[in-house]
Amino acid sequence: MAENVSDAVRAHLHRCIGGPEPESASVTFLGVESLEVLRFAPPAPDGDVRYVSLGCSRYPMGDPTAMVSDPERGPRAELELTLHAYTPTRGVHRALAVLAATPAVEGLVLVADALLDLGEPLWEGSPFTGVLLGPGDIPDLELPEPRDPVRFFDAVPVTGTEAAWVRVRGADALREAWVEAGIDIRDPRRSSVNL
Repeated sequence: MAENVSDAVRAHLHRCIGGPEPESASVTFLGVESLEVLRFAPPAPDGDVRYVSLGCSRYPMGDPTAMVSDPERGPRAELELTLHAYTPTRGVHRALAVLAATPAVEGLVLVADALLDLGEPLWEGSPFTGVLLGPGDIPDLELPEPRDPVRFFDAVPVTGTEAAWVRVRGADALREAWVEAGIDIRDPRRSSVNL
């Protein structure tokens, strides 16, 4: 049943993103089923590359302290990270898989405006150590009843300073600061916004 969800997510991503077959990297964690990260290459060398987790939505997210967990009902999600392709981002697939595994490993429920902190660079040489989740442009995937739909969250890289700003002021305040400063959040070389 869980694999049916992953197959449906994969087909949904192909319909929504299109393009050639994505590259796939599998990441395994102790005690947790492996997660894939799909890399959708840009049609042009200076386009955007999209990394999307696959496997986070196999099972619904829920309260880890609950006495009984429902194997069908509950929120489901996958993470998408989009970056301009002109800079190498070695190791980003592993970082995205670690973040997508937080529901299974830590019992975290992924929601919009959530701040996920990896505590180490998202990729080799990166100033970003976490992501801020928000609505993405991939529509929800409806699943047969009684399952909840799969939501696709846009995972925007943030620096430690920006993460602290979110904790104090909230996610919307950081997004407003990005807009006011003309920050391109897809630029893997960008600096932290001055807060």
